[in-house]
Amino acid sequence: MEIVPRSAPGTVAVAVQEYVDFTDAWLTNRRLSAHTREAYRRDVTSFLAWCAATGIEPLQAKFTHINEYARALEATVDPRSGRPLAPTTVARKLSGLSSWYDFLVKLEAVPSNPVGGADRPSVSRDHSATIGMSPAEVDAMLRAAEADSPRHHAIIALLADLGLRVGEVCRLDLADLGHERGHRTVRFVGKGGKPRRRALAPGTGVALDAYLEHRARLAGVAVEDLTGPVFVTTAGGPVDRNAVFRLVRRLAVKAGIPSAEHLSPHSLRHAFATTARSEGVPLEDVQDAMGHADPRTTRRYDRDRHNLDRDPSYAIWAARARRGTPAEG
Repeated sequence: MEIVPRSAPGTVAVAVQEYVDFTDAWLTNRRLSAHTREAYRRDVTSFLAWCAATGIEPLQAKFTHINEYARALEATVDPRSGRPLAPTTVARKLSGLSSWYDFLVKLEAVPSNPVGGADRPSVSRDHSATIGMSPAEVDAMLRAAEADSPRHHAIIALLADLGLRVGEVCRLDLADLGHERGHRTVRFVGKGGKPRRRALAPGTGVALDAYLEHRARLAGVAVEDLTGPVFVTTAGGPVDRNAVFRLVRRLAVKAGIPSAEHLSPHSLRHAFATTARSEGVPLEDVQDAMGHADPRTTRRYDRDRHNLDRDPSYAIWAARARRGTPAEG
């Protein structure tokens, strides 16, 4: 693909349009969810608009230009919070831009990736801005969801009991539900386009069955005759992530959770990881369940990892005691 700038810098709409075909090719080349694809498109479009406004040709951008852009992002106010963009948000935007330039390098449109030498925000792998939930709060939300409707109970159960991402829940199809080796299962495409498979615990399966039976009664058909998305609206369309986001906060208020206005579907994913680890599930099993390539990512989700009750010194001491070796002296 040949990429030749055709317009003079300064006209934002024209300058951005020059790279639409290339950006489409880049996104098509990657296994991404629709949500991630659109987020990456917005990130690149934002950079191209900044280049047009500052008179910088994207194909000639240096790491110093990327640094200027990063500082501009850090000074940008998020309209939702009224505060400057978080370092994690800036880092994510630059990560998408870096992937864009990597594709350009492979096409030999640029000699190197200018984002590689840029000064990116430092993001701690030991911290996440997502507000977590205690096991008791998750239980309270599940009770509130069950009292609300069978559909909402099933959605919250999948988020809480499997730690699924909200997009993964919304994209579930009835054909994804099955049985394998004595387990109720659900298959889905996870982050990065990776096929995933998870087991449904008994309670999760009961919540899902109750919803499907309710949906079938309303439709006047048998459960096995239902088709399409697992979760649909009253109008028959698929439930979207924004609706689930609003649902989580509404149910959190109903459940009396103090941090209700700050919670999101991702809060339940964090709670899943924390509870699994506190119940003794090995880190590698939690990592596999959550679809993380790096165990350090999983550790960020474990909000109880610094609990002194889990200090390895206790396990060492207990093992020594079982061997009959004096603990002191």
